[in-house]
Amino acid sequence: MNKKNKIKIKLNGKTVEISKNCSLKNLVTIFKIPLNKVAIELNMEIIDKKKLNNIIIKSADRVEIVQFIGGG
Repeated sequence: MNKKNKIKIKLNGKTVEISKNCSLKNLVTIFKIPLNKVAIELNMEIIDKKKLNNIIIKSADRVEIVQFIGGG
């Protein structure tokens, strides 16, 4: 895939390059993130997991994925 079909975003503070027209659902799949154990924030807004397929990531978006950790 050439550079014209890629965009740069921030994922958990690191710059990553992904395909244009990538949805949040695709991003989670690409990085093998277990949906049942995370919260997803896009540009400082918590995202409802039911809407992941409908949200297309744009260049320079900031995605934070926070994993829940149990403790006692």
